[in-house]
Amino acid sequence: MSPAVTGAVLGLVAALGLALVASRAVAIRRPRLEDRVLPYVRDLTPARRTTTASTGAPTTLTLLLGPLLRRAADGVERVVGGAPSVRRRLARSGSALTLHEFRVQQVQWGLSGFAVAAGYGVLRTWTRPGAPLPLLLACVGAFACGVLLRDNRLSSQVRRREALMLAEFPTVAELLALSVAAGESPVGALDRVVRRSGGELSRELGDLLARIRTGEPVADAFDRLAATTGLSVIARFAHGIAVAIERGTPLADVLHAQAADVREAGRRELIEQASRKEIAMMVPVVFLVLPTTVLFAFWPGLIGLSLSY
Repeated sequence: MSPAVTGAVLGLVAALGLALVASRAVAIRRPRLEDRVLPYVRDLTPARRTTTASTGAPTTLTLLLGPLLRRAADGVERVVGGAPSVRRRLARSGSALTLHEFRVQQVQWGLSGFAVAAGYGVLRTWTRPGAPLPLLLACVGAFACGVLLRDNRLSSQVRRREALMLAEFPTVAELLALSVAAGESPVGALDRVVRRSGGELSRELGDLLARIRTGEPVADAFDRLAATTGLSVIARFAHGIAVAIERGTPLADVLHAQAADVREAGRRELIEQASRKEIAMMVPVVFLVLPTTVLFAFWPGLIGLSLSY
Protein backbone atom coordinates (compact mmCIF):
# COMPACT_ATOMS: atom_id res chain seq x y z
CA MET A 1 0.00 0.00 0.00
CA SER A 2 1.41 3.34 -1.03
CA PRO A 3 1.99 6.12 1.51
CA ALA A 4 -0.73 8.22 -0.10
CA VAL A 5 -3.36 5.50 0.36
CA THR A 6 -2.20 4.89 3.94
CA GLY A 7 -2.47 8.59 4.72
CA ALA A 8 -5.93 8.73 3.16
CA VAL A 9 -7.14 5.76 5.23
CA LEU A 10 -5.72 7.22 8.43
CA GLY A 11 -7.30 10.59 7.66
CA LEU A 12 -10.66 8.93 7.01
CA VAL A 13 -10.47 7.01 10.27
CA ALA A 14 -9.54 10.18 12.17
CA ALA A 15 -12.40 12.08 10.54
CA LEU A 16 -14.88 9.33 11.44
CA GLY A 17 -13.60 9.33 15.04
CA LEU A 18 -13.97 13.11 15.33
CA ALA A 19 -17.47 12.89 13.85
CA LEU A 20 -18.47 10.26 16.42
CA VAL A 21 -17.05 12.34 19.27
CA ALA A 22 -18.85 15.47 18.04
CA SER A 23 -22.18 13.64 17.66
CA ARG A 24 -21.88 12.19 21.13
CA ALA A 25 -20.98 15.58 22.61
CA VAL A 26 -24.07 17.11 21.00
CA ALA A 27 -26.25 14.29 22.36
CA ILE A 28 -24.83 14.73 25.87
CA ARG A 29 -25.38 18.50 25.86
CA ARG A 30 -28.97 18.18 24.65
CA PRO A 31 -31.36 18.94 27.55
CA ARG A 32 -33.53 16.10 28.74
CA LEU A 33 -37.32 16.17 28.71
CA GLU A 34 -37.58 16.45 32.52
CA ASP A 35 -35.11 19.36 32.52
CA ARG A 36 -37.40 21.25 30.14
CA VAL A 37 -40.70 20.36 31.86
CA LEU A 38 -39.96 20.41 35.61
CA PRO A 39 -39.17 24.18 35.87
CA TYR A 40 -42.77 24.88 34.80
CA VAL A 41 -44.38 22.56 37.38
CA ARG A 42 -46.03 24.78 39.95
CA ASP A 43 -45.79 22.44 42.95
CA LEU A 44 -42.06 21.97 42.55
CA THR A 45 -40.16 23.71 45.32
CA PRO A 46 -37.42 26.24 44.44
CA ALA A 47 -34.74 23.97 45.92
CA ARG A 48 -35.89 21.09 43.72
CA ARG A 49 -35.92 23.37 40.67
CA THR A 50 -32.38 24.49 41.38
CA THR A 51 -31.22 20.90 41.84
CA THR A 52 -32.91 19.81 38.65
CA ALA A 53 -31.49 22.70 36.63
CA SER A 54 -27.99 22.16 37.93
CA THR A 55 -28.02 18.43 37.19
CA GLY A 56 -26.46 18.04 33.80
CA ALA A 57 -25.63 15.10 31.61
CA PRO A 58 -22.83 12.79 32.74
CA THR A 59 -19.35 13.62 31.53
CA THR A 60 -17.09 11.27 29.61
CA LEU A 61 -14.95 10.63 32.68
CA THR A 62 -18.05 9.71 34.67
CA LEU A 63 -19.19 7.34 31.93
CA LEU A 64 -15.79 5.65 31.84
CA LEU A 65 -15.29 5.35 35.59
CA GLY A 66 -18.96 4.86 36.46
CA PRO A 67 -18.90 1.02 36.64
CA LEU A 68 -15.75 1.02 38.77
CA LEU A 69 -17.17 3.64 41.13
CA ARG A 70 -20.44 1.73 41.45
CA ARG A 71 -18.64 -1.50 42.33
CA ALA A 72 -16.46 0.37 44.84
CA ALA A 73 -19.59 2.01 46.32
CA ASP A 74 -21.20 -1.42 46.72
CA GLY A 75 -18.05 -2.60 48.50
CA VAL A 76 -18.15 0.39 50.86
CA GLU A 77 -21.81 -0.33 51.57
CA ARG A 78 -21.01 -3.93 52.48
CA VAL A 79 -18.10 -2.94 54.73
CA VAL A 80 -19.54 0.17 56.42
CA GLY A 81 -23.25 -0.65 56.48
CA GLY A 82 -25.74 1.61 58.24
CA ALA A 83 -27.94 2.24 55.20
CA PRO A 84 -31.09 3.22 57.19
CA SER A 85 -29.13 5.78 59.22
CA VAL A 86 -27.60 7.27 56.06
CA ARG A 87 -31.02 7.51 54.40
CA ARG A 88 -32.46 9.30 57.43
CA ARG A 89 -29.57 11.76 57.54
CA LEU A 90 -29.81 12.42 53.81
CA ALA A 91 -33.51 13.20 54.22
CA ARG A 92 -32.83 15.39 57.26
CA SER A 93 -30.08 17.28 55.45
CA GLY A 94 -32.41 18.10 52.54
CA SER A 95 -30.06 16.49 50.05
CA ALA A 96 -31.31 15.09 46.75
CA LEU A 97 -28.65 12.37 46.80
CA THR A 98 -29.62 8.72 46.93
CA LEU A 99 -27.83 6.21 49.13
CA HIS A 100 -25.84 4.88 46.18
CA GLU A 101 -24.79 8.36 45.07
CA PHE A 102 -23.66 9.12 48.61
CA ARG A 103 -21.58 5.94 48.65
CA VAL A 104 -20.02 6.97 45.34
CA GLN A 105 -19.08 10.32 46.87
CA GLN A 106 -17.55 8.48 49.82
CA VAL A 107 -15.45 6.47 47.38
CA GLN A 108 -14.36 9.68 45.63
CA TRP A 109 -13.32 11.26 48.95
CA GLY A 110 -11.47 8.08 49.83
CA LEU A 111 -9.68 8.05 46.49
CA SER A 112 -8.66 11.68 47.06
CA GLY A 113 -7.13 10.75 50.40
CA PHE A 114 -5.48 7.72 48.81
CA ALA A 115 -3.99 9.92 46.07
CA VAL A 116 -2.60 12.39 48.63
CA ALA A 117 -1.04 9.60 50.69
CA ALA A 118 0.31 7.89 47.56
CA GLY A 119 1.90 11.14 46.35
CA TYR A 120 3.53 11.64 49.72
CA GLY A 121 4.75 8.04 49.65
CA VAL A 122 6.28 8.43 46.19
CA LEU A 123 8.11 11.62 47.21
CA ARG A 124 9.39 9.99 50.39
CA THR A 125 10.54 6.92 48.47
CA TRP A 126 12.56 9.12 46.12
CA THR A 127 14.28 10.92 48.98
CA ARG A 128 14.53 8.07 51.49
CA PRO A 129 13.89 4.54 50.19
CA GLY A 130 12.31 2.18 52.69
CA ALA A 131 9.84 -0.65 53.16
CA PRO A 132 6.68 -0.24 51.02
CA LEU A 133 4.35 -1.90 53.54
CA PRO A 134 3.98 1.13 55.89
CA LEU A 135 3.29 3.37 52.90
CA LEU A 136 0.66 0.95 51.63
CA LEU A 137 -0.99 0.87 55.06
CA ALA A 138 -0.90 4.69 55.14
CA CYS A 139 -2.65 4.80 51.75
CA VAL A 140 -5.35 2.40 52.95
CA GLY A 141 -5.77 4.45 56.11
CA ALA A 142 -6.08 7.64 54.06
CA PHE A 143 -8.79 5.99 51.96
CA ALA A 144 -10.70 5.00 55.12
CA CYS A 145 -10.29 8.52 56.53
CA GLY A 146 -11.72 10.02 53.33
CA VAL A 147 -14.76 7.73 53.55
CA LEU A 148 -15.34 8.61 57.20
CA LEU A 149 -14.84 12.33 56.56
CA ARG A 150 -17.64 12.32 53.99
CA ASP A 151 -19.91 10.65 56.53
CA ASN A 152 -18.90 13.22 59.15
CA ARG A 153 -19.62 16.04 56.72
CA LEU A 154 -23.12 14.68 56.17
CA SER A 155 -23.71 14.71 59.94
CA SER A 156 -22.46 18.31 60.16
CA GLN A 157 -24.78 19.29 57.30
CA VAL A 158 -27.69 17.75 59.21
CA ARG A 159 -26.80 19.68 62.38
CA ARG A 160 -26.40 22.97 60.52
CA ARG A 161 -29.70 22.58 58.66
CA GLU A 162 -31.61 21.63 61.79
CA ALA A 163 -30.14 24.61 63.64
CA LEU A 164 -31.39 26.88 60.85
CA MET A 165 -34.82 25.24 60.95
CA LEU A 166 -35.00 25.72 64.71
CA ALA A 167 -34.13 29.40 64.35
CA GLU A 168 -36.81 29.88 61.68
CA PHE A 169 -39.54 27.93 63.46
CA PRO A 170 -41.03 30.66 65.73
CA THR A 171 -41.46 33.08 62.83
CA VAL A 172 -42.98 30.46 60.54
CA ALA A 173 -45.35 29.26 63.29
CA GLU A 174 -46.50 32.84 63.98
CA LEU A 175 -47.10 33.45 60.26
CA LEU A 176 -49.13 30.26 60.00
CA ALA A 177 -51.13 31.24 63.08
CA LEU A 178 -51.86 34.70 61.66
CA SER A 179 -52.94 33.22 58.31
CA VAL A 180 -55.23 30.69 59.97
CA ALA A 181 -56.67 33.35 62.28
CA ALA A 182 -57.37 35.52 59.23
CA GLY A 183 -59.59 32.80 57.76
CA GLU A 184 -57.21 30.76 55.63
CA SER A 185 -57.46 26.98 55.55
CA PRO A 186 -54.41 25.04 56.81
CA VAL A 187 -53.29 24.23 53.25
CA GLY A 188 -53.89 27.79 52.07
CA ALA A 189 -52.00 29.20 55.05
CA LEU A 190 -49.15 26.79 54.38
CA ASP A 191 -49.05 27.84 50.73
CA ARG A 192 -49.00 31.54 51.64
CA VAL A 193 -46.19 31.11 54.19
CA VAL A 194 -44.09 29.00 51.83
CA ARG A 195 -44.42 31.54 49.03
CA ARG A 196 -43.65 34.52 51.30
CA SER A 197 -40.74 33.06 53.26
CA GLY A 198 -37.41 31.44 52.52
CA GLY A 199 -35.22 29.08 54.46
CA GLU A 200 -34.72 25.44 55.29
CA LEU A 201 -37.99 25.08 57.18
CA SER A 202 -39.87 26.76 54.35
CA ARG A 203 -38.34 24.30 51.88
CA GLU A 204 -39.36 21.40 54.11
CA LEU A 205 -42.91 22.76 54.30
CA GLY A 206 -42.85 23.26 50.52
CA ASP A 207 -42.10 19.55 50.04
CA LEU A 208 -44.93 18.75 52.44
CA LEU A 209 -47.28 21.01 50.49
CA ALA A 210 -46.30 19.29 47.23
CA ARG A 211 -47.17 15.89 48.74
CA ILE A 212 -50.53 17.23 49.92
CA ARG A 213 -51.33 18.52 46.43
CA THR A 214 -50.50 15.16 44.91
CA GLY A 215 -53.24 13.53 47.00
CA GLU A 216 -51.73 12.71 50.38
CA PRO A 217 -54.06 13.57 53.31
CA VAL A 218 -53.04 16.63 55.28
CA ALA A 219 -52.88 14.85 58.63
CA ASP A 220 -50.84 11.99 57.15
CA ALA A 221 -48.40 14.44 55.56
CA PHE A 222 -47.80 16.20 58.89
CA ASP A 223 -47.48 12.84 60.67
CA ARG A 224 -44.85 11.85 58.12
CA LEU A 225 -42.98 15.10 58.76
CA ALA A 226 -43.08 14.41 62.50
CA ALA A 227 -41.70 10.91 61.94
CA THR A 228 -38.83 11.94 59.63
CA THR A 229 -37.58 15.12 61.28
CA GLY A 230 -34.77 15.01 63.82
CA LEU A 231 -36.02 17.96 65.86
CA SER A 232 -38.46 17.29 68.67
CA VAL A 233 -39.86 20.82 68.33
CA ILE A 234 -40.73 20.33 64.65
CA ALA A 235 -42.12 16.87 65.45
CA ARG A 236 -44.43 18.32 68.14
CA PHE A 237 -45.43 21.10 65.73
CA ALA A 238 -46.35 18.66 62.93
CA HIS A 239 -48.09 16.27 65.32
CA GLY A 240 -50.04 19.11 66.90
CA ILE A 241 -51.27 20.33 63.50
CA ALA A 242 -52.25 16.78 62.51
CA VAL A 243 -54.22 16.30 65.75
CA ALA A 244 -55.83 19.76 65.41
CA ILE A 245 -56.96 19.00 61.85
CA GLU A 246 -58.32 15.56 62.77
CA ARG A 247 -60.17 16.68 65.91
CA GLY A 248 -61.12 20.21 64.91
CA THR A 249 -59.34 22.03 67.73
CA PRO A 250 -58.40 25.72 67.23
CA LEU A 251 -55.26 25.64 65.11
CA ALA A 252 -54.21 29.26 65.66
CA ASP A 253 -54.01 28.81 69.44
CA VAL A 254 -51.91 25.68 69.00
CA LEU A 255 -49.46 27.47 66.69
CA HIS A 256 -49.15 30.51 68.96
CA ALA A 257 -48.50 28.27 71.98
CA GLN A 258 -45.84 26.27 70.13
CA ALA A 259 -44.06 29.42 68.92
CA ALA A 260 -44.05 30.79 72.48
CA ASP A 261 -42.69 27.47 73.79
CA VAL A 262 -39.86 27.51 71.25
CA ARG A 263 -38.90 31.09 72.09
CA GLU A 264 -38.92 30.28 75.79
CA ALA A 265 -36.81 27.17 75.16
CA GLY A 266 -34.34 29.27 73.16
CA ARG A 267 -34.02 31.80 75.99
CA ARG A 268 -33.56 29.02 78.52
CA GLU A 269 -30.89 27.36 76.39
CA LEU A 270 -29.07 30.69 76.02
CA ILE A 271 -29.05 31.16 79.81
CA GLU A 272 -27.77 27.60 80.27
CA GLN A 273 -24.98 28.18 77.73
CA ALA A 274 -23.99 31.38 79.53
CA SER A 275 -23.86 29.55 82.86
CA ARG A 276 -21.76 26.75 81.37
CA LYS A 277 -19.33 29.20 79.76
CA GLU A 278 -19.06 31.55 82.72
CA ILE A 279 -15.35 30.83 83.21
CA ALA A 280 -14.63 31.25 79.50
CA MET A 281 -16.47 34.59 79.55
CA MET A 282 -14.23 35.77 82.38
CA VAL A 283 -11.03 35.13 80.37
CA PRO A 284 -11.09 38.40 78.37
CA VAL A 285 -12.01 40.34 81.53
CA VAL A 286 -9.17 38.89 83.60
CA PHE A 287 -6.45 38.72 80.95
CA LEU A 288 -7.31 41.76 78.79
CA VAL A 289 -9.52 44.35 80.48
CA LEU A 290 -8.07 44.08 83.99
CA PRO A 291 -4.37 44.37 82.95
CA THR A 292 -5.20 47.32 80.71
CA THR A 293 -7.01 49.05 83.60
CA VAL A 294 -4.12 48.42 85.98
CA LEU A 295 -1.64 49.68 83.40
CA PHE A 296 -3.58 52.92 82.87
CA ALA A 297 -3.86 53.37 86.65
CA PHE A 298 -0.20 52.83 87.59
CA TRP A 299 1.66 53.98 84.46
CA PRO A 300 1.45 57.72 85.22
CA GLY A 301 2.72 57.08 88.79
CA LEU A 302 5.66 55.06 87.47
CA ILE A 303 6.52 57.83 85.01
CA GLY A 304 6.32 60.41 87.80
CA LEU A 305 8.59 58.36 90.05
CA SER A 306 11.15 57.90 87.29
CA LEU A 307 11.18 61.65 86.54
CA SER A 308 11.53 62.55 90.23
CA TYR A 309 14.62 60.39 90.51
